[in-house]
Amino acid sequence: MEVLGIIPARYASTRFPGKPLTDIKGKSMIQRVYEQAKKSSLAEVVVATDDQRILEHVQGFGGRAVMTGSQHQSGTDRCFEAYKLNNQPYEYIINIQGDEPFIHPEQIDLVARCFDRPQTQLATLVKKVETAEELFNVNSPKVVLNQAKEALYFSRQPIPYCRNVPNDIWHKQHTYYKHIGIYGYRADILEQITQLPPSALELAESLEQLRWLENGFRITTALTHHETIGIDTPEDLERAIQHL
Repeated sequence: MEVLGIIPARYASTRFPGKPLTDIKGKSMIQRVYEQAKKSSLAEVVVATDDQRILEHVQGFGGRAVMTGSQHQSGTDRCFEAYKLNNQPYEYIINIQGDEPFIHPEQIDLVARCFDRPQTQLATLVKKVETAEELFNVNSPKVVLNQAKEALYFSRQPIPYCRNVPNDIWHKQHTYYKHIGIYGYRADILEQITQLPPSALELAESLEQLRWLENGFRITTALTHHETIGIDTPEDLERAIQHL
């Protein structure tokens, strides 16, 4: 099974403009993501950008990049355009976040292996919540799973509610999972979900994946034990440099 990896990377981030090109100990963020992705079992990796500076930078370090439109509202939409621009067709595509320079190649392979199950339409990763702080962090979406390890719902709030239990020990009374933002798509499903209008649940929680669930698509999950370090702000970058 050959899988295409796509790294969406736009320049105009509201909280951190030019983020993909920011330097992290001698390498740009996008180069670090690209190099980590190349260590996985992906057949091909491509950066999908809307900015000439990012395109030329990726090509400069020997990576592959394509120019996509600036109108896209999400990384999923940008991934679909990049997929259509690709010379070789693939049945499966993985969307790798362009702001996670320390992503583990094993995490990418975990998502790819979800498609060993013929019924998988979409795939993502989850990680067990270990502390009350991360459980109640609204910037870290949580996932409710069914018995087949498919996502039932994503929320910024802890679900389920642990009745008659103090908040600081909810994570000890019930197994909660947080979402790790990497997505796998079957190519035909990727095309379908990009045609969907924003849904009520998505708008309420500001979580794109709820649009897919609300329209009846299934999201298979795999459990990772690796933490991810996403960089949304300059302050996040400082913490990432300390990690490195």
